[in-house]
Amino acid sequence: MQFGINTYLFSPRFTTESTSLFPLFKQWGYDGVEIALEEATDIDPVGVKRALDEHGLTCRSLCAVLGPGRDLRGTEPEQQAALRYLLALLELMPRLGNTVLIGPLYSAVGRADLVPPDEYQQQWETVATHLKVLAAKAEALDVTLALEPLNRYETDFINTCEQALRLIEEVGSPALKVHLDTFHMNLEEKDPAAAILRAGNRLGHVHASGSDRGTPGGDQINWDRIFLALKQVNYTGEVVIESFTPDVKVIAKAASIWRQVEPSPQAIAVEGLRFLQAKAQLHGI
Repeated sequence: MQFGINTYLFSPRFTTESTSLFPLFKQWGYDGVEIALEEATDIDPVGVKRALDEHGLTCRSLCAVLGPGRDLRGTEPEQQAALRYLLALLELMPRLGNTVLIGPLYSAVGRADLVPPDEYQQQWETVATHLKVLAAKAEALDVTLALEPLNRYETDFINTCEQALRLIEEVGSPALKVHLDTFHMNLEEKDPAAAILRAGNRLGHVHASGSDRGTPGGDQINWDRIFLALKQVNYTGEVVIESFTPDVKVIAKAASIWRQVEPSPQAIAVEGLRFLQAKAQLHGI
């Protein structure tokens, strides 16, 4: 099993200069880097790919940043801004060696409202229409889109694996998969391991985060059942540690990160990786 680290834990806004983090990631034992990219123009893809290769790292996943102003179910300007941004990321992916674009690709993080069923259905149809455009582009580039269900405090749109799978079925593209995150599943799924089994071969990406958004392993998640489920569905993607600090203001507000949950970002990265590697080895993945 391959393990990656999301750059938001260390870099509020990733740029080409942020590749200075790569030697540390390699030293700690990571296989890959998941770049959270606010703008496609923030990096020189040639320079970033060179730095990845120099340090023996991959960047299999690119993390979309969908904050205020980018929303596939928002106002017309918000929808168009999100489309332009996501299409630009898709164009960038082959140059970085990415295979999957991940995140809550359907909406801005932090938008959570109780809306009437007819309004929700209208939003659903709007998002599905846009995802068909994005999925067609992904198919042409031979990459994947993975939709991440978020907890109820961060979105009212897609909270569970079952909802994500319904949207994927409606879009009807093999380029569209589901992205599951242990933190969100701990809040929204009756049984996170069962959600992984339900996703099956449509599981495109996995985020590992503690139940308090801290270090995997220092929490109440049943990690043995998570790994057994990943083994059962023959998951071959990366497991990426994702956590945040209050330093990333936009994400901190949207995700309600008000305090330091661990001593340091390094503690999350190092201790979390050690724990996940041990679990993978124990379960023979």
